[in-house]
Amino acid sequence: MYSNTPQPVCVLGSTGSIGVSTLDVLARHPDKYSVFALTARERVAELAQQCRQYAPRYAVVLDKERATQLQSALAGEDLPTEVLYGVDALCRVASDARVAVVMAAIVGAAGLKPTLAAVRSGKKVLLANKESLVMAGPLFMQALAESDAQLLPIDSEHNAIFQCLPHPCDTLQGAGVERILLTGSGGPFRTTPPAALEAVTPDEACAHPNWSMGRKISVDSATMMNKGLEFIEACYLFHASPEDIEVVVHPQSIVHSMVQYRDGSLLAQMGNPDMRTPIAHALAFPERIDSGVSALDLIAQGRLDFEAPDEVRFPCLRLAREAMEAGGSAPTVLNAANEIAVEAFLGGRLPFTGIAQLIEKVMKSSQIVELTDLDAVELADRIARERACDLLEEMCGTPVGQPCPQSRSM
Repeated sequence: MYSNTPQPVCVLGSTGSIGVSTLDVLARHPDKYSVFALTARERVAELAQQCRQYAPRYAVVLDKERATQLQSALAGEDLPTEVLYGVDALCRVASDARVAVVMAAIVGAAGLKPTLAAVRSGKKVLLANKESLVMAGPLFMQALAESDAQLLPIDSEHNAIFQCLPHPCDTLQGAGVERILLTGSGGPFRTTPPAALEAVTPDEACAHPNWSMGRKISVDSATMMNKGLEFIEACYLFHASPEDIEVVVHPQSIVHSMVQYRDGSLLAQMGNPDMRTPIAHALAFPERIDSGVSALDLIAQGRLDFEAPDEVRFPCLRLAREAMEAGGSAPTVLNAANEIAVEAFLGGRLPFTGIAQLIEKVMKSSQIVELTDLDAVELADRIARERACDLLEEMCGTPVGQPCPQSRSM
């Protein structure tokens, strides 16, 4: 049950879509939650406005230049906010002894260190950064086991699975689970002929039919790599083997995922496609609070469709499954190559179909190693990114014209 004192919350990635939705839910319950820290990579103006509205103790940005910009934007404001910058500052606010809850919503590999810091310091961690588990699943889960942290999934699919499982649930077999059905909308190109995908534009790829997301995640949804990353994440979160999980395309995004039991029961979690629902569920678990999301009207919805994914149209889904089956650093390599490929596509240097082609080339040419510690994860990530940049240059036929992007610190 709740105490009389609001729980301090640290929102990592507060200017992204998940961060904004989180702040919306928090604002509905000022008696239960307070905002302790907000962080953003480079959206200084948006972060400044959030600071004015929520008056956090800390605000963290990428570098000193942006910190100076934020300090200038907040000059003269009567706020308690101290501006910090850099990865160490992210880890500091995520692990601060005063923080009760950490929303881990930084996109990509950059979210790994602060999310691990939150876990190791025993926080209630709301995990929206799937890359933390994809890159370093075994290490992440070991850190969780060795701490007092509570990990609650925020991706709508994983949150749905969590809601459909009994608690505690030590093993799927012990709980009578036959399989997990991980649903996905199929994105904007679910019915697009594969031959037409070569010419799609970044704006077309980012036009998701059901969800409002950032551009990187939107492209991942369009390639179904997002579902592939979620597949890997689900294996770690629910101690499942790849054979335990089946991906099902559900274009309406109403059934967020399902769990099938050996007695023939199939439990599904349903709701309107709005991330405030899983955020509110995880934030208050095991209680239920208002999320601001309207109730699902099944009569108005009318129909729910399900189909098998087309791996000819969506080869990234196959690549993710192969990476999980290979284990070791393979998922780390997959994630690194995907981040380079998506950035190249959004920058106009790679066609849409080139995303999967580049990832597969990197995976086939990379040595898979055991990930013994965080240094090994970072090394595998860096080597994969360098390899991806070399192969991107070969595929483009000309030098890429800029340094190879490393895993971003925000």
